[in-house]
Amino acid sequence: MQVITMPTIMRESVLLEPDCVRILDRRVFPFETTFVTCKTVEDVAVAIEEMVTQSGGPFYAASAGMVLAAREAAKLKTADERLSSLQKDGARLVATRATNNHIAHVIAQLLADAKTLVLDGDRFLSDFEARVQEIWAAKRQTARNLGEYGGRVIEDGDAVLTHCWAESTIVETAAAALRMGKKFQFYCSETRPYLQGARLTAHSLAEMGIEVTVITDNMGAHAMSLGKISRLMTAADRVSMSGHVINKVGTLQHALSANHFGLPYFAMVQTPDKSAKTAADVPMEDRDPQESLHCLGQRTASPLAKGWYPAFDVTPPHLVSGVVTSRGIFSAFDLADFYRADKA
Repeated sequence: MQVITMPTIMRESVLLEPDCVRILDRRVFPFETTFVTCKTVEDVAVAIEEMVTQSGGPFYAASAGMVLAAREAAKLKTADERLSSLQKDGARLVATRATNNHIAHVIAQLLADAKTLVLDGDRFLSDFEARVQEIWAAKRQTARNLGEYGGRVIEDGDAVLTHCWAESTIVETAAAALRMGKKFQFYCSETRPYLQGARLTAHSLAEMGIEVTVITDNMGAHAMSLGKISRLMTAADRVSMSGHVINKVGTLQHALSANHFGLPYFAMVQTPDKSAKTAADVPMEDRDPQESLHCLGQRTASPLAKGWYPAFDVTPPHLVSGVVTSRGIFSAFDLADFYRADKA
């Protein structure tokens, strides 16, 4: 079996140190490999808000931030004081990003676990840190499971268009397809204004030995019309139970183009969001309009213009050929099937 080298960003995204959390600065990677050092929960929260890390990165950053919170809570005398401190810090981290609910889920999980751990003051901190490591390992395994199904979607000879940075979702899918012996290439739309596609996705796939072509965000339909693209695959920050795909703004226009040219679009998400019946149940993040007027720290728009930056858009289920998950590939119109095994 082919041995796949995981890209840098997957190995060094968030580092939990004895006295801090170090977060790879994705705003400048791969041109610079630098880390933002976070000594406090507030430091981690600000790093997430300022886009030091995005996509799946905030899951690891926030849970590492909770270790910093636990280190402070461990200094308190009673279980109630420790739990209250953790809840306050957890709420701060959840407030950093609204649309992607990975942070909210992992914080809720850790707070639920803490209710039993805080009963044992002597072992509280070591048990809490061990629990975070267990959650990280489970998250990586779930990503590998999704990748095995995603790898099956890719066909030999494919040219896959993807948008933004899909973290372990796209990496594990590509790795699985490589292990299957398939030959394929990727097209990455640049994904303004932070260029995650041009920098993070393109660099990571290229590190894996995959041929990668970067296109601007407005080239997708044209590339499809010329036969350069055979399928569209993106991650999703959330997929509602109605099959609506909430992902980085720009996903909708690619999905519309794929539908027009008869190309399949597969959305990839580890778990459909059973708390969101429809897209209306998902808070949509609008970021600072100034971010649309700049790119990589340089203003690119006229000083006379104003900006608008909706960070996400919604792709309706009729444009989705299938939803690739950690349990298989499902119709966007029957995502309840994902959870039926839980009731069996």
